[in-house]
Order: sequence, then structure tokens, then C-alpha cells
Amino acid sequence: MTVLSPTRPAPMPADRDGLDALLAALRAARSEIGHSVLGQEAIVEQLLIGLIAGGHVLLEGPPGAGKTLLVKTLAEVTGLSFSRVQFTPDLMPADITGSLVLTPEADGRNVLKFQPGPIFTQLLLADEINRATPRTQSALLEAMQERTVSAAGTSMPLPQPFCVLATQNPIEMEGTYALPEAQIDRFMFRIDVGYPSAETLAAILQATTGAEQPVARQVLTPEQILALQASVRTVTIAEHVRRSVALFALATQPSAPGASAEVQRFIRFGLSPRGALALVLAAKAHALLAGRFNVAFDDLRAVLLPALRHRVQLNFEGSAENVSLEALVGKLFEQSVRAVA
Repeated sequence: MTVLSPTRPAPMPADRDGLDALLAALRAARSEIGHSVLGQEAIVEQLLIGLIAGGHVLLEGPPGAGKTLLVKTLAEVTGLSFSRVQFTPDLMPADITGSLVLTPEADGRNVLKFQPGPIFTQLLLADEINRATPRTQSALLEAMQERTVSAAGTSMPLPQPFCVLATQNPIEMEGTYALPEAQIDRFMFRIDVGYPSAETLAAILQATTGAEQPVARQVLTPEQILALQASVRTVTIAEHVRRSVALFALATQPSAPGASAEVQRFIRFGLSPRGALALVLAAKAHALLAGRFNVAFDDLRAVLLPALRHRVQLNFEGSAENVSLEALVGKLFEQSVRAVA
């Protein structure tokens, strides 16, 4: 298989002055998105954390909650190239990745050339991802993990940074295909997007039904996002904090030695090593966004549920008993923190 060279070298982490400027630009992006997407401050912050941590994000919410607007506004504010793919049952993998097509040459001959699909972008909106078949959903696996697309014996790098933001609707489940565990584990976060409060809805009606519509300005660049992603990995995490994450991941696995009776009875899948890695990276990004350069337990608490709610799954008995997954995960995490104190 031929492997094409990456599009650009990996960026170096910024120095302190440069990092201060990057963080100022990131906070300006958070504020700019907030001018168009009202009342979703926590969701916007989680989305930016996922972006600078180099992760992909699954947005789950009912129709009309503003998921697509949120993604499009993020693209405008960051200057990332943007593509949207509407996932449907008849969507084929080649509709996303691209395919070989006959192309006429100057000498009149027709030759097969690869025509890149919409995945060759920096920000991909996979809209209603659970409406495509598992075969089509799996077309994203290599891109999300390796940042490459393989076709016709060639592995092609995707533009950097590359981020998949997928949406799914938890209400209309007829004709949908649940994301397989291998697919859903590649999302760093699952962010639940709900309907706004009455006060927020009134503000949205005021802002969007007049003659002028809010327009988002670009305040961040793709190069700055790459530098932020490199800087996130320089945030330190103390040995005992790192060990608490390892203990916590094992505590969620029903087959692990020492798993509690509650976990063995109610949990189907626990936190994978990839999930633990995502939790630490997200906590580093949360610390950096707050202007700190080391991970505290509160950083882990802040990103715990978005990083875990789609990975740790209840079994049939847990669902039948209405076990609160969020409460159980929170209890296991605090036990792990106490174990290293």
C-alpha cells in the first residue's frame, strides 16, 4: 500500500507568551459562538475542549435543539474547512471517502483517478449518523483513529486539524442503526443537547426573528488550533492523579479482579484504555482552558460524564432496575480518588 506524506509537520507547543495569546483567542472563540448559540455555555466549552484535545464529539439531542447551528458556528469562528454529510440508509462508504472515477486526459485517454469525498475536510458534520447502515458508519473508523483514508491501495492523510462532529436524535429511533461499540468509543465526548429554558428561548426568539441575523466572526485559525492541541499534551498530570484514573477505569469493568458486586451485576461494558486516555486528554484541555498547566481532580470531574456516558453501558438488568449510570460512575470515581489520597 502506498502511503502519502502528511500535509504538514506536527506543530511545536507554544511558549508562555504565545500560549497566553492562544488562550485569549480560544476564549474569544467561546464568546463569539455564544453570540449565535444562546444559553449553551457549558456545551460550547465542552465542544472547544474536545477540539483542542484532538477528539471527536457526538452531539445527541432532539430535533430543533441547535446542534447543526452549533457546528456551523464553530466552523465559522475557527476558520476550519467544513463539510456536511447527511447520513441516510442508502448512503454508501464511497459517498463519504471518495472513489475512483474515469477522468479524460489531454491526450484523449481516460484514466482512473481518485476523487476525494467530503471527508477530506477539517471539520466534518456527520448529521444523524445513526441513520446510515453499520457498513457506512464504519467508513469513519480509520479517519477518526488514524486521520487517514485508504482507497485503491493508497493511504491518504486528511487535512489537519481533523475533527468529526456527529449528531443523533434520541427520539426518532425507527429506521436507525445503533452505533457499534468500536465506533462510539472513538468519540471523545458525547454531549447531550437539550431544549433551552424559557428565558433563553425568549432571547433566541428576539435574536433570530428580526431583520438582522447574528453573524459569527472568525477569531481563531486552524494553525492556532494545532498549536493548542500540541500545548494540551504538555500539561502535566501527577502520578497519583494518573493512578486514580487507572484504578477508576478498572473499577468500571465487570470482569476486572476486585470489581464490586454492583458493577458485576449492572454494568455491561466498562471504560476501555482508549476511554481512559480520552478522559486524561480532556482533563488536560480543561486545565489549559482555565489557565493551569497541571491536571487536578476537579478537571477530571468536569469532563467525567461527557467522556464516559457513551462508553460505560448498563446491561439489561441495570436498565430494568433504572440504575443511574451517572450516579454509579460518579461513586466509582470518588472511590478511586480516595484510594490514592
